[in-house]
Parts: sequence; structure tokens; C-alpha cells
Amino acid sequence: MRLRYQFELLQLIRNFFTQQGFLDVLTPPAVENPGMEVHIHPFQLYSVNKGKKSPYFLHTSPEFCLKQLLSDPSEHLDNIFSLSYCFRDEPNSPIHRSQFIMLEWYRKNARYEKIMDDVESLIAFCLKSSLPVRRKLIDQSMTRKTMQDLFYEFLGIDILNYLDKNEIKSLSKNYPDVPVPSIDCEWDDYFFLLYLNKIEPHLKKYPLLLIYEFPAPLSALSTLKKADTRVCERFEVYINGVELCNCFNELTDLDEQKKRFKDQAAAKKRIYGYELPEPQQFYNSLDKGLPPSAGVALGVERLLSSLFEIENPFYD
Repeated sequence: MRLRYQFELLQLIRNFFTQQGFLDVLTPPAVENPGMEVHIHPFQLYSVNKGKKSPYFLHTSPEFCLKQLLSDPSEHLDNIFSLSYCFRDEPNSPIHRSQFIMLEWYRKNARYEKIMDDVESLIAFCLKSSLPVRRKLIDQSMTRKTMQDLFYEFLGIDILNYLDKNEIKSLSKNYPDVPVPSIDCEWDDYFFLLYLNKIEPHLKKYPLLLIYEFPAPLSALSTLKKADTRVCERFEVYINGVELCNCFNELTDLDEQKKRFKDQAAAKKRIYGYELPEPQQFYNSLDKGLPPSAGVALGVERLLSSLFEIENPFYD
């Protein structure tokens, strides 16, 4: 029944978004740039006939292509979603495979608060289905907390007072059970050492949890909050302690995006010894004028496992 439940969930997702007026779109899986995240590794394609590396990679997310669609005024696309396989060269785990199904959706001329509501509504919609819902989730409502709230709650500190790399490095050394490496790391590395060891293990306290307003150094492709530039406008949702999705209030400034990508490319080269080609097609879409938008990427197998009594949700 595992595969049947997966197929039923995919149909539920499509039903939800079409009822909300979204258009189901497809993007090519072979792309010039698979994504710029420092710690996410792509698969490069090879030519069977010539035995050489091709200039294409399997995408780690359809994000760049979806934003191209939004930025093309001739297509008249506003609210869109995509259900497709994505590929990441990472070890398998109970909640991850190198090939997995990603749900990604975008709202044009909307902020990320609207995507927060979408995620809550989608989860509620799925929980009303005939699939075997986990008992702990019955009648649960979503808890919303800022990242600052969580560090106050579980460590008694204001994480926004540690936005300097040396300060957060010193902070992380205060906890003997946090494995701080001897080599120098980036700010986000020290943050995630703290977060993954001292915060995330406690998140099961909240069966449905939405975490928003991340520290500014974690801005990635998101905007900074105008009222407090120490934080960026992104959120993640956890179900029973498992991360489900990641949302950005989308950065549309081309110059700022190039700067961030340059920094990410330098970090990837320094840490992992390789580099990717510039995402020129994505730059072209920003140059055309990507409108104010918000988007989110959600792991479908994680949704299946987290909501329902499915222990191994992957096709393999």
C-alpha cells in the first residue's frame, strides 16, 4: 500500500492547488546550473557517445526554472506549482534519498505570510483524507515561533546578539556536546552546529511547528525584514520534529543576488574543491524583472511519512 498512498497523496496535492487556482507546470530536470547552495551537491550528466561530461546537471530544485516562468510577461503566469523528481548527491537516510519528489509553489505579488497560510491549509487538507493519519496529529494546530523565540526557549539566549562569526563561534564553544571543529568555519556552520544539537532535538514538543524570521546571515534567496534587518524573511515547517519545507520571501534584486551567489560559490570552492557555472539564465530572469513573489519547496516523501503511518515513503 506504500506506493498507493504516495500516488494518492500526489493526487491530493494536485487537487488542493487546482482548487486554489494554481497552474500545474513542468520544468526540465537537466539544467545549466542546478542550484547554488553551498552544502547541496548535484549530479552532472555524461554523454554516453563521447564519454565526456556534459554542460548540464540534474536540478536539485526546479526553483530557477519556475522563477523564469514567473518573470516572463508573455506567459501571464501568477500562481504556479510543480511536482517533480529532484536529485542531490547525498547519502540516503530514513528521511532522504538522492532522488526524491519535490513540491514547489510560488505566488506572484504576494509575501511569504501567504505561503505560511498555504502550508497550513495543505496539511489540513491532507489530514482530512482517507489516508491513515498519525494519531498525534489529530486536532493539532500549527504553532508559529521565530528562530529568536526558540533560542530563548531552549538556550536562554538571544541569537540575534551573535551575528558576528567570532561571537557565535565563542558561543558554540560554551556547550561541550556541540562538536566545534578545529578549523575555521563560516557563520552558518557554527549556527547549525548549535541549532542541530541544542534546538532541533526539542522540536518534537510541537507536533506542527512553523519557524520564521531566521538570522540575516541565513538569508540565501530571501529578503531582509525592513523593520529589523537582523532577520530575513524565510520560514521552515516541522512535523513531529522532521523538517518538511523551506520558504523564502523572494529576493528580486539582481545585484544583491549576484553578490550572494559569488560568496556561496567561493565557499563551495573552498570547502568542497569544485565550482559550478554561473546561473546565467536565472540572472536573465531577474534582469527581466521578477515581480515580488514568495515560494516554498516541500519534500513529498517527508510529508507522506510525517502525516501518515508510512515508515519508508520512498519509491526505492
